[in-house]
Amino acid sequence: MVSGMNDVPSEIERLARLEIRLTEQEAVIDDLNATITAQWKVIDRLTRQLSRLQEQVEESAFRTASGGPEPPPPHY
Repeated sequence: MVSGMNDVPSEIERLARLEIRLTEQEAVIDDLNATITAQWKVIDRLTRQLSRLQEQVEESAFRTASGGPEPPPPHY
């Protein structure tokens, strides 16, 4: 036997390490996918909210420009 041969991992050990790495990477991919899905839900909600706010600003600007009565402040 050649000196140092015991330091070389067997094919079974190498395969086991690769399988472990693959499993860990699959878990990371699943976590990233869940994070991205959650972020897209937030982005979608914020996009709709921004659209509503833009409509309100445009509506308010139109009322002001057309000389229509301004609604009373919220504390009245």
